[in-house]
Parts: sequence; C-alpha cells; structure tokens
Amino acid sequence: MANSWQGGPYGGPYPGNSPQQGYAPPPGWAGPPVLVAHGSLSRRFIAYLLDIAFIFGFSCLLWLAISFLGVITFGVAWALYAILPASGILYSAITVGGPRQSTLGMRMMGLRAVRATTGGPIDWITAAVHALLFYVALSTFLLWLLDIGIGVLRADRRMGHDLILDLAVVREA
Repeated sequence: MANSWQGGPYGGPYPGNSPQQGYAPPPGWAGPPVLVAHGSLSRRFIAYLLDIAFIFGFSCLLWLAISFLGVITFGVAWALYAILPASGILYSAITVGGPRQSTLGMRMMGLRAVRATTGGPIDWITAAVHALLFYVALSTFLLWLLDIGIGVLRADRRMGHDLILDLAVVREA
C-alpha cells in the first residue's frame, strides 16, 4: 500500500512529472507525512488505562512463571523477581516494537506509534525507551504534568517523551 508521501497523492507518480533517478523529488512531495493526530490524547489516556489491566495480567503471569521456576531450580530463579517491575517496559517493547506498532490498548482505541519524520516503524529498543521515559515522567508529578502539558499545547498532540524520541501516536488509517 503506497502512502501519499511515497510518490504521489494516490500512490502513483507525481502528475506530469515522472521521478527521474539522480534528481530531487518533486517539490510537493518531499516533506514528511501529514500524521492524523487530532483527538489522540483522550484515546491515548483510555488506551493507557486498558494497558494497565493488560500489564497487570502480564505481570501476574510472569510472577507465576518465576514462582514455578523457583520451585524447580530450588530458589535460584527467584532472583528474577527483581525484573518484575520492568514488565510494563517489556510489554511496550514487545507490542509497540512489534509488527503492529501498538499496545493492546492502543489497538483497541485505533492508535499506533510511528516515527514522526518518516511515518515508519519503531524498533523495540526505541519502544522500550519510550515507555521508560513515560514511566519516569509518571513517577514525578511535575515532570508528568509538563509532559501532558506539552501534548495539550501542541497542535499535533505529541507529548514530551514523543518529542525526545521523534515519535508520534497516530490514528490507524
């Protein structure tokens, strides 16, 4: 599926100008994609509330697996309880860094995360750092307020941690 920033308004070449090798792209199509972001803050909030429930379930499954492994390994695997608080970051790295580019809550709300400049996919490391920055902001109220305030004041509704990593959460088209 061709997008408007990949050649022309309907996926084909620019009308009247066929792209030639070695030349710059036509002036109307050289910029970054226009991302559909309006209304995404309320959708992101609801998606986050849904994700809290999914992360809780994921953490419970990890807790059971670590408990079972601890019994089998005579307590050695119980050291894995130390990574249990990072289950939210792991959840985001797997889901946002995966092929669908969204957490389960984001999918239910029709959102996905993309690179803001290219509209391309996000790798799992960037997704994990994105979640880490959000949780750091969430743990300090003033930083979280600043993060949300940036999203409210910007026309594209990108929050502070989105700007740092050049990401955008957009509606699925």
